[in-house]
Parts: sequence; structure tokens; C-alpha cells
Amino acid sequence: MKIVILDGYTENPGDLSWQGFEALGDVTVYDRTAYADGDGEILRRAKGAQAVLVNKTPLTARTLAALAPELQYIGVLATGYNVVDTAAARAAGVDVCNVPTYGTAAVAQYAMALLLELCHHVGEHSRSVREGAWAACPDFCFWNYPLVELAGKTFGVIGYGRIGRAAARLAAAFGMEVLACDTHAAGDDTARLVDLDTLLARADAVSLHCPLLPDTKEIIRADTIAKMKDGAFLINTARGPLVNEADLAAALAAGKLGGAAVDVLCTEPARPDCPLLAAPNCIVTPHIAWAPRESRQRLMDVAVENLRAWVQGSKQNVVN
Repeated sequence: MKIVILDGYTENPGDLSWQGFEALGDVTVYDRTAYADGDGEILRRAKGAQAVLVNKTPLTARTLAALAPELQYIGVLATGYNVVDTAAARAAGVDVCNVPTYGTAAVAQYAMALLLELCHHVGEHSRSVREGAWAACPDFCFWNYPLVELAGKTFGVIGYGRIGRAAARLAAAFGMEVLACDTHAAGDDTARLVDLDTLLARADAVSLHCPLLPDTKEIIRADTIAKMKDGAFLINTARGPLVNEADLAAALAAGKLGGAAVDVLCTEPARPDCPLLAAPNCIVTPHIAWAPRESRQRLMDVAVENLRAWVQGSKQNVVN
């Protein structure tokens, strides 16, 4: 079986092994495949492959038609699979498999890292010390931002699936009360389920962990921000379009919110005109919550098992 990996570098920049795939067929790995100018390079590299694996390289209906009939399997090296035209793949008899559960611990941990950075601005204080501010201070210590203690405050989770529950448990360990909003999930010993308006009104920190759906797109916008506590924090490690970025930037500039920290944007990589880049007290990181080596190894293991199961006729994690 000919296996082509079109953009392997993000998943494996050199600290993992492709041996699991190599045991299943003849593997060719490309670190990156250009697609800004169309699908020419994709077709040149993937032509004749029975299995193609991608992270963010798009496989459109036109591309899939050009790769037929050899192409039979598409493995997405991620949970989100919107880079593949799944309807066109289904019509062509091509199975599309994703990796749904690998990043739960990593993303929940990263949400807490963002929350703690908003509370303490560790990086900024370290920078100011290195620049001599502590040595020049007449007092024995100083701080450039208000410092926030989490114990006794309320953590609001929008989307109470695997990652939302993991983040809730970590917040509870800091002594926070946890509220969750999810129309498809049940509460538990960690969080109390409430409606969205109640969560927004009561939470000192709101963390987004819901999927991007028509009813969750821009769930954070001017009118929902207005319902939040003055000075509250917003954290987004889920999907960029859950937030209206201009409305969030305006709320930060007006002092309505105390801070925001996002690992995802509406357009990625960040464009120079992204309003959050100039917003006060806003942390923007480059979509890395999922990326610890341990998490990427789990992703690799599941992606290999997806293809092995498919070869053996027992399909798993098929999304189309």
C-alpha cells in the first residue's frame, strides 16, 4: 500500500517516529505541501496513493476526484477534519478517519496555564526583572499587574465534554467553584450545570471547550460579553470563530473584561489586522495547546491504529 503524509512536520518535527505507518506500507513523508496556489503540488505528491494523511492540507472535492480511484483512505492527524470535503469523500467511497481523544489532558492543562498567566503575568514579571525593574525598585518587591488568587472564585466551562470536564477538575483543585453549560451533557460532582446566561453572570473566568457549530459560532460577542462579570477573564483553547474578535477587543479596551487568553483565532496564522493582537491584556498563542510530545505521541498511536484497523476491515473513528 502506498501511504503519503502531506504535512507531517506539525505532528512530528523530528521527535517521534513514523515506524507504525511504515509497517503498513510504503510511506512517503513531506514536511509541508503547498496549497495556496491550488492543488497542483498535492496532486503530484499524492497521486497513486491508497492512503493519504493530512493535518491542515485541504483535500477538496476537485482534489479527491483527481486522486480517484486509487485513493481509498484519508487519515486526519487531528481531531478537526474540516480540511477534508467529507461528503465528496463519502461519494467517492473514501473513508475519512480522525483522532478524537488524544489531547484532553494537554488542552485542559494549557487552559489552566493561560488562566494562571492572566492571574500572575509570570512572563511579563520575569521580563521586567531581567530589564532591571526590581533592582531599581525602592521596595523589596513590585508587581506590574493586579495579582489574582483563584481560590473561592467561579470557573465557567462552556462545553462540558472530555476537555471541559478535565479543565473543570483542574479548576476545582485550585479551590474554584465550577459551573458548566452544555445542552448535551450531564453535571457531575465537579460542576453544576446551568444555562448560559447564569454562567456568564457568575463566572470570574469563562473557558471555551465547545465544538464550532452554527449555534456556537460567535457565542462570545458583544451581547454575551455584556452579561459577563466586570473584570472577568475569557479563555479560548477550542476554536477561534467561537469568539467575535472585534467585540472581544472592544470589551478589553473598555475595561469590561479583565483579560483574555486565546490559543486559537478566526484566521490562522494570525493576520496583522487581527484585533486581538493590539488589545490590552490579551494573550495570544499560536495554537499549541494540543502539542506536547506526549499528546502528539498519542495522536500518532491512534492514527496508526486507525489505518491498521481499516486495513484489517474493522474501521474505527470514521467521520464520514
